[in-house]
Amino acid sequence: MTVVNMTDLNVADLETTYRERTARIAVVGLGYVGLPLVVAVVGNGFRTTGFDIDLAKVEALNAGRSYIRQITDDQIAAIVATERFEATTDPAKLAACDAVIICVPTPLSPQREPDLSFVVDTALLIGAHLRPGQLIVLESTTYPGTTDEVVRPILEASGLVSGRDFFLAYSPEREDPGNIQFTTARIPKVVGGDGHAAQALAVALYEQVAPQIVSVSSTRTAEATKLTENIFRSVNIALINELKIVYDAMGVDIWEVIEAAKTKPFGFMPFYPGPGLGGHCIPIDPFYLTWKAREYGMSTRFIELAGEINTMMPRYVVDRLALALDLRQGRGLSRSRVLLIGMAYKKNVDDSRESPGLRLMDMLLGRNAVVEYYDPCIPVLPVTREHSALAGRRSIAWTPEVLASFDAAVIVTDHDDVNYAELAAHCSVVVDTRNAMRGVDGFTDRIVKA
Repeated sequence: MTVVNMTDLNVADLETTYRERTARIAVVGLGYVGLPLVVAVVGNGFRTTGFDIDLAKVEALNAGRSYIRQITDDQIAAIVATERFEATTDPAKLAACDAVIICVPTPLSPQREPDLSFVVDTALLIGAHLRPGQLIVLESTTYPGTTDEVVRPILEASGLVSGRDFFLAYSPEREDPGNIQFTTARIPKVVGGDGHAAQALAVALYEQVAPQIVSVSSTRTAEATKLTENIFRSVNIALINELKIVYDAMGVDIWEVIEAAKTKPFGFMPFYPGPGLGGHCIPIDPFYLTWKAREYGMSTRFIELAGEINTMMPRYVVDRLALALDLRQGRGLSRSRVLLIGMAYKKNVDDSRESPGLRLMDMLLGRNAVVEYYDPCIPVLPVTREHSALAGRRSIAWTPEVLASFDAAVIVTDHDDVNYAELAAHCSVVVDTRNAMRGVDGFTDRIVKA
């Protein structure tokens, strides 16, 4: 391959293509991060190629159909109608794109270590079609150093050099599925480039999509920013979960405490307890830093303690359920019929990744309970790495007769589209982990907070 040195003039010309929105953008990975980004990029006038190895996703998008609850069929049909978007499984089409944005998963291995296989495979795929002048941006959440220690060497194996022939940057995704107030196009974008030219190009691109650009000094700083955001949430949720257990022993309602405390106009930010952490970020991202810190001989005791507390919450919920059945019905968990309300990791989304509901179901089945679930967002449980045996289970039909057939219900996820009053009316024990029953009157003797 012939090496082409990019002059200052070339970089300025490339910036112009982003500012004038004549550049073609590729988004690799069309999931909960990549697909909203595609909608935002196409919506701002860019020609866009969406790449995914899942042929079913590609065919659905090209037919104007969505497979994610937060993105509607109408939105997909609208971007297809612009004729500025195509989805593909052909990696060769990435060569025609001026910028390639990587939005692939970064899970943990069974040993709780970073699994960068999706990032590595994607970098190899891009490297096979890399051409001079391209901007490559990693958005997947990862530890500081991934962009320059993992992605750059793979891309440079092509013979092209970062900062001279192609440009490399990191800009963390900040998606919050189900949050209608802050969609992709309304969230400030942190950008860190591998050199000044990469920074300038990445800023020029994201300025056309995001309301504000937060420019930082390096890819490592940008990577650390995302981890810090999620570690902050994990630690504070763990604190509230621990306070919930302590206050419950004292006969104090943690939810009432939070409502009172958040009236203070400074020095307090409300976080809320739950049955455990879920989703692809908070249960996973902190351990990326824990793993990387060991390379520097550092321990992350605060992060690991928070992880321990949050991980134990499903067991606390099961214990509360068992106690409620014992005291109120004189029966144990074994052979009791238990209904889990909500298998999504958060309210009003169709994403069950790392959901505490999956762990609760496994734990209850392990105690010989008969377990079903209801979730208006997840009609069928998908295949997951840690709970594959649960795949294919279906949400129950919501009728008074079906609800009354259960010995207890556990509210795991507080979806808005659930009739909690009807649940309380027909189920004699309701274990509420989300304070979802706060507006239901007349059934306080049936409700157990956990």
